[in-house]
Amino acid sequence: MRVATGLMLAVIGLGSPATAQVRDGSHDFDFSRGRWTTELTIINDPFNQPNSAVHMHGTKEARPLWGGKGWIEEIEADGPAGHWEAANVFLYDPKARQWSENYVDSSVGRMERPGIGGWHDGKLEFYSQADVGGKTMLVRGTWTIESADHHSYEVARSDDGGRTWHRSFYADVRRER
Repeated sequence: MRVATGLMLAVIGLGSPATAQVRDGSHDFDFSRGRWTTELTIINDPFNQPNSAVHMHGTKEARPLWGGKGWIEEIEADGPAGHWEAANVFLYDPKARQWSENYVDSSVGRMERPGIGGWHDGKLEFYSQADVGGKTMLVRGTWTIESADHHSYEVARSDDGGRTWHRSFYADVRRER
């Protein structure tokens, strides 16, 4: 009888989806607030020349919009190919409980297709599609929070529907002191 009572309690309420707490992700980017230094690695052709990379050093500054339901992140870096500037605008959709990542590179001057995502397996993960060399492929952006003063960001591309991924961008980001 005791086992049946425990099982019944789990079925009628304690374990039901109706009583489960829904996670509010509207502050998922709070970790990124402030000014950071960053070491960037860009692999322009991760499929055919994965060992050919450009390295850059720069800064990233992130600040909240709308009390943390939006964020703007501005990046500047220098390397052998010159100066690079980009920005991300992150927007939280409270109904979908998802973020959109809206990226713009100053050399292009328009937003790319947004990535959509949120927390997955302890990391912030976003997915989008991009046209690269006339081919549409999947793009995955992943933030890994190492500590309050250190995180990384990786972009990987897949040209086979997500079965394999090839890193095309990596940023090691550390808080400025």
